[in-house]
Formats: sequence, structure tokens, C-alpha cells
Amino acid sequence: MRLTKYGHACVRLEAGDRVLVIDPGTMSETESLSGATAVLITHEHDDHIDVDKLRAAQAANPALTVHTYASLAAELGEGATAVAPGDTFTAAGFTVRAVGGRHAETIDGLPDCANLGFLVDGVYHPGDSFFVPDQAVDTLLVPASGPWHKLGEAIEFVRAVSPGRAFPIHDANLSEVGQENFDGWLEEKGRTAYARIPLGGSVDLP
Repeated sequence: MRLTKYGHACVRLEAGDRVLVIDPGTMSETESLSGATAVLITHEHDDHIDVDKLRAAQAANPALTVHTYASLAAELGEGATAVAPGDTFTAAGFTVRAVGGRHAETIDGLPDCANLGFLVDGVYHPGDSFFVPDQAVDTLLVPASGPWHKLGEAIEFVRAVSPGRAFPIHDANLSEVGQENFDGWLEEKGRTAYARIPLGGSVDLP
């Protein structure tokens, strides 16, 4: 499986002619959706979903499927399928399990919206949460910044998930210095193999 990192929280998974994209938001590149046959959306915030890009991709490929939680699926309409925490389904030929359920809190109970994490054949994208799934994770996509985010909690999250490897996502708000700082802490304290994938760069997963 090939994993490609696009802007902010967006990643693309490819295996042969199967292409699955997670969270193509307003901070990600349009090319991330080129040739995609399925899209997973963790939650409604525009850094995780760009409706205009998604509509354009659906117009180019009417067979494109979108999977997200019920209320957002209803808003998106045709082509969107509702999934819930605990559901296991197939998207672009990949086996996907939805987990979690709520966005991490920033303060005073906000933003108080749904958030699904997705486990895709051993790759875990948690969206905006530090939810720890109850099954093994080979590759963890760990959020690196956000108004709800604390570095220590990110490190504890990686330790709790105990993946074979981890790569950062959700990092558009970090300067180069901020990225280097986050990477240094995760490399030293994360207790797993950790590396940064450059924007547009790819890694081949075992």
C-alpha cells in the first residue's frame, strides 16, 4: 500500500488501481482526489472537507463513494453513505472500520461535533481526536496541531496506540520551527518509529 501526504489532514492510500482519500479539505490539494474511487470524511470542519472539491470529483467520477457519519452524509446527499462507530465496511476495495465518535474538546465543551476515526487495513486516521481504538494499528497518523491539541496528549496517544510506525498530519498551522519541535519530541518520546512525510511525498507500507 502506498500512503501519500497532502495538505494538512489529507492522505491518499493506493494499492494497485484502488485509490482511497481521507479528509480532502480546504488546505489540501485538488490533485489528491484525482482517480479516487472512495473518500472518507472524519468530520464537518472545512480543513477536513472541501465540498466544492468533492462535488467536482463526483462530477468527474459519478461512481465515487463518500463515507461519513449520518448527519454529514445527509447534507452531502447522493453518493454519500452513513457509517457509525463500530461499523466495518469496504471502500475502494479497502477494509475500513469506523471508530471514536466525538471531536476532541477545545474548551467549554466546544466544538461539540461528531468525529469518526478510520482504520484502513492497519492505517489509523483519527480525525480531530486522540481516540485509542481497541485493535492493533500498524501505521498511525498523529495530529500535530490544532486549538484542541496539546503536545503531551499527542505523545500519550502514540504510546497508547503503540503503532509500528507514526507519521504526522494536521500540521498546516505549524511553522517550520514548530514542525521541527513536534518531530523532535515524537522521535524522542513517542516509543515508535516516527518520520515526517513531505507534502506530496509517499511511503510504501508493508
